[in-house]
Amino acid sequence: MSEQTGTEKPGEHPAAVLPENALSAPGGQPAVDRAVHATQFIRLMTHRLKFRFYLFARIPSAFFSGLRIREMNESLCRVSIPYKWFSQNPFRSTYFACLSMAAEMSTGALAMAHVYKHVPAISMLVIKVESTYYKKAVGLTTFTCTDGPAFKEIIARAVATGEGQSFIAHSVGVNPQGEKVADFLITWSFKAKQKI
Repeated sequence: MSEQTGTEKPGEHPAAVLPENALSAPGGQPAVDRAVHATQFIRLMTHRLKFRFYLFARIPSAFFSGLRIREMNESLCRVSIPYKWFSQNPFRSTYFACLSMAAEMSTGALAMAHVYKHVPAISMLVIKVESTYYKKAVGLTTFTCTDGPAFKEIIARAVATGEGQSFIAHSVGVNPQGEKVADFLITWSFKAKQKI
């Protein structure tokens, strides 16, 4: 679901054609360091008190909406958003913007785990959001993204090539009964920052 450059074999992920030394190339960062940093970031994000403080300070709308990270590792992130007064719409369901916020967090947190303390630093930005809705969100909606490995690969490609790379992450929202509420496709852009 990422951009193709024309040098890949059919069905091959673009990052699969990286040079063998790309993960430890000069100016890059050893893979073991990145794994440690990803683990550090995940611990911060899954620490209930620290995460709540982060939301209050940086994303107050998420704080007051009741957004929570339910589960996270290098491959997967689950984020929930409740239906309540702050997140409601006039139709007695969760406002689509709040659903979008939870879906984006499920993808963005995974991406941030792989750029946390990265050398060189990586800039990341949402450039497109697409969504499809299937049921009214009238309770807790939990969004799951499993694109961690793909984020890791596309970020490595951005470092190896020095060029901006984009990736379409998929997040699925379900209700407590396991019924699909919404699908989100969120396009992220990554670029290694140049030293001045």
